[in-house]
Amino acid sequence: MKAAVIGGTGYSAIELIRLLHHHPYVELEAIVSHSKTGQDLKDIYPHLTGVITTPLAGLETESICERADVVFFATPSGVSKDLLPGFLDKGVTCIDLSGDFRLRSRECYETWYRHEAADEHYISQAVYGLSERYKEAIQGAAFVSNPGCYPTATLLALIPAMQNKLINHQSIIIDAKSGVSGAGRGLSLGTHYGEINENLRAYKLGAHQHIPEIEQVLQDEVKAPVTVSFSTHLVPMTRGIMCTIYAELNEYKTSKELIELYKSHYENNHFVRIREEGIYPSTKEVYGSNYCDIGIHADERTGRVVFVSVIDNLVKGASGQAVQNLNILNGWDETSGLLHVPMYP
Repeated sequence: MKAAVIGGTGYSAIELIRLLHHHPYVELEAIVSHSKTGQDLKDIYPHLTGVITTPLAGLETESICERADVVFFATPSGVSKDLLPGFLDKGVTCIDLSGDFRLRSRECYETWYRHEAADEHYISQAVYGLSERYKEAIQGAAFVSNPGCYPTATLLALIPAMQNKLINHQSIIIDAKSGVSGAGRGLSLGTHYGEINENLRAYKLGAHQHIPEIEQVLQDEVKAPVTVSFSTHLVPMTRGIMCTIYAELNEYKTSKELIELYKSHYENNHFVRIREEGIYPSTKEVYGSNYCDIGIHADERTGRVVFVSVIDNLVKGASGQAVQNLNILNGWDETSGLLHVPMYP
């Protein structure tokens, strides 16, 4: 299968290019960058010297449609809503890594993202690509909207509890922390070395655009309104997300009981690993991989459960899950091109 990547110079795009380069069934046909057209990718990312030799292409929809079977959109929010329909209408499979098609409500999107929403006709065609939850819908899909990084870590930790009615769904508190690559490659004061080094900063409290995405999926699980408390923090590391999630148990269960339930739920999902009792994952343990590792602690004293969920924000939180969805929709082995052992230390 021939693939094209649009928005080819951001961090998620570069990670996607790395994964596709090693994929057994994919040939990278075109890398598109409107602002860097004609430049060699190695001049922007020298680590790709001798690896990727195709010059960055301009956005020529007709040409890309003729050359590519699948197009990945690694663009900022507010961009793919205008570009993607032109490819979808020509029968090209589309996988969007931005947030433009994740929310079903146009009004909700415009409130949280502060961009004009995509056309309803295309929003309704998007399959939400949380690989472990919506595999059947993804199979054979023509258009997948990839989940956000924070929602991926959060939802994989919460969905089994929600499906089994283990927790009070109005009691959920999500304490989320991310490495600085989640902010992208663009320069800003908030990601300046002198500002982020040896520092920990909360941001977008009560206003993060991933809040409605998380609530939308959880509401689908319980068929009732769900409101979460979601706090995000920027930590001085390059990659990684940790979501520490607190919720009230409807009926007390031990950590061991919950762990066994989660192991059973994810037994056929290669990329979700459940820790043993008393062992909790760290971001370094999934670095550079497509794994989501989850630890669980039931607190008898408070009647709450604590989930610790970690992912690499650029892999399972973005490009890795996009490739996983490509595998699923083509009927390939879900792990194709993704069996990378996490890098450590």
